[in-house]
Amino acid sequence: MTNLRSLLEQTATRFKAAGIESFQADAEQLIAFSLGISRGELVAKAFLNSEFTAEPSLLALIDRRANREPLQHLTGVAFFRQLTLSVGEGVFVPRPETEAVVSVALEFLRSKPNAKVLDIGTGSGAIAISIATEAGVEVDAIELSDTAAKFARANIASNKARVNLMVGDFRDLELGFGEYDLVISNPPYIPISAVPIDPEVRDYDPDLALYGGEDGLDLIRDIEELSQLLVRSGGMLVLEHADGQSDSVCELLLANWQNVKAHPDPTGRLRFVSAIR
Repeated sequence: MTNLRSLLEQTATRFKAAGIESFQADAEQLIAFSLGISRGELVAKAFLNSEFTAEPSLLALIDRRANREPLQHLTGVAFFRQLTLSVGEGVFVPRPETEAVVSVALEFLRSKPNAKVLDIGTGSGAIAISIATEAGVEVDAIELSDTAAKFARANIASNKARVNLMVGDFRDLELGFGEYDLVISNPPYIPISAVPIDPEVRDYDPDLALYGGEDGLDLIRDIEELSQLLVRSGGMLVLEHADGQSDSVCELLLANWQNVKAHPDPTGRLRFVSAIR
């Protein structure tokens, strides 16, 4: 028999030593997942010094997380705003900072109940499904990767979201001119020479979702150019970007867009830009 409190403490300590910043939360989520209980139930059982039989499968999951395999790949889910999304190998795991990107879009859509929205590079579908379910509008979403599109399709179905998924390169698809009130994207924006330090990103997120050319802005330039045609007058473009790219993205938009604004993520770093057509 294994003491649950001891296992939780040992797992958190091991994760911390492995360089995992969210070591306590990851330990709780992983053990709770393995036991088929909620995180709250786990904490309560640990407080009561409950004992249980630690299955080899749980110990194997702990080993894999300590070796920096993403928690979301081990549990098969990622949490984003109000959503629980299916994720895994071959799809970008949505990040908390992107939730703020969606918030700006939702604020803009508040006065547009019948808005048309396009999400470019939808990945797991996090942005598109959030907007569709929270704003009550229909969203078009485009994804280049067949693997990622399978996750998006499953997430759209499980959330009963009004999202029309298209698979292909957004630059090649036939889209209507002046069709959208909002175009939004979390595109690949990492310069090809700036390989991420975190193993969870570097070794597990697909390169297709990470790298955006020499300066990281290749896809952002393409989206901005296409959006000049796709966004209606008075419509909005919202683009997530890397820390340190805000000035460059704003400068890119100033030539053809109005009310260009840089926005901070929850940590205060400028991480996305909005503009009006």
